Amino acid sequence: MNFQRGRHREEPEINLVPMIDVMLVILIFLMVTTTYSKYTELQINLPTADTERQLERPGEVSVLVNAQGQYVLNKAPVAFTSVEQLAGELRRAGAGLREPVVIISADASATHQSVVRVMEASRLAGLSQITFTTQASK
Repeated sequence: MNFQRGRHREEPEINLVPMIDVMLVILIFLMVTTTYSKYTELQINLPTADTERQLERPGEVSVLVNAQGQYVLNKAPVAFTSVEQLAGELRRAGAGLREPVVIISADASATHQSVVRVMEASRLAGLSQITFTTQASK
């Protein structure tokens, strides 16, 4: 027997509100987690230091670079032939020191390449702690 004679059957429909809610949450998640790349020119201002001179510490390896690209390692001149050779000199200078720090003192007129060579030689020698000296502003 059909007891629902007078009632007609409603057509099923898809409720879009929950789907829209889920899509908005996914959209917000993607917007928050997306990284945007900017291709602009960088403005770099080189710092000046207003600090006092620090005393020499025993765990330091001092590297001086002059304007002509010549190197002085712990007050001894080093003739540059290759980065590997400079890395060997740095390795010898840092031998026996516990966590040596490479201190690069470069002339203001020294080329970037000569400083990068010291940094690359430090990496090859396994000396990961590098710092630079600055001149006090007048």
